Amino acid sequence: MRSRAWARPAGLLLGVAADAVLGDPSRGHPVAGFGRVAAALERRWYADRRGAGLLHTAVLVGGAVGLGAVAGRVARQNPMAEAGVTAAATWAVLGGTSLARHGAALAGELADGDLAAARHRLPSLCGRDPAAVDAAGIARAGTESMAENTSDAVVAPLLWGAVAGVPGLLGYRAVNTLDAMVGHRSAQYARFGWAAARLDDLANLLPARAAALLFAALAPAVGGSPRAALAAWRRDAGAHPSPNAGPVEAAAAGALGVRLGGRTVYKHAVEERPALGTGPAPGPDDLRQAARLSRQVGRAAAVVAVLVAAFPRANGSVAQTY
Repeated sequence: MRSRAWARPAGLLLGVAADAVLGDPSRGHPVAGFGRVAAALERRWYADRRGAGLLHTAVLVGGAVGLGAVAGRVARQNPMAEAGVTAAATWAVLGGTSLARHGAALAGELADGDLAAARHRLPSLCGRDPAAVDAAGIARAGTESMAENTSDAVVAPLLWGAVAGVPGLLGYRAVNTLDAMVGHRSAQYARFGWAAARLDDLANLLPARAAALLFAALAPAVGGSPRAALAAWRRDAGAHPSPNAGPVEAAAAGALGVRLGGRTVYKHAVEERPALGTGPAPGPDDLRQAARLSRQVGRAAAVVAVLVAAFPRANGSVAQTY
């Protein structure tokens, strides 16, 4: 047991490094492959009932967790293999590098006045209707997305990987992907997507608050105030319709010194979001700072995940020797 204690934290660290160097592959991304399987099953199983959506979610998430469990069990015979499988799974589920790159590129396009390019890029970051937003709306959408997706695509998978290994990594990404596909409140998915949305809320309950704390703690990296970030979180997060996006977006708004929220246009609906933060609306420079802060939060989350993975396993390993 003692010889294996380093395998999971080492694998997480290697996976983070792979994401930093490689980013997301342009073709053959495992998450995209999962999405294609989910879409194919949805075409077969869709019905406007919660039960149908529950079955859909259970099969796909259970399959992802089961695959991770089998891979982890096979690799567990050799610490090097366990570290390698953990690294590959971590790289597959992380999206931090590509997220920050898209955010910085979007900020550059807005600063250059290239609205067409910015609208073309926006769907890479969020599900807003790009045709319905102007430059200011794109800057706000990008900033909000940087905050929420840093939690969903970086902090949460790392923490799930730290406590549950490869099954946790793959299972969490399956939950979050299904929520993005069917978990929104459109007429088509209000019932079918209910199970995916509620499971995603549960899976992100603690990681989102960890992400909000990291945004607040690292606010000085972008000239912000931890106190202002915590104040915005405490004051504004509860009004957000999402129990997990609220704390993260509010803390990010306070850290960046901007005001988020307002009219939010999706292809399936228009929502009036509450104000988060008390500063001015974000512009291209704020979006660029949001991308920078996202990278910093991702690095800090990697350190936290490695420590969480290392110490309990090390303590458990020692206990096994007595």
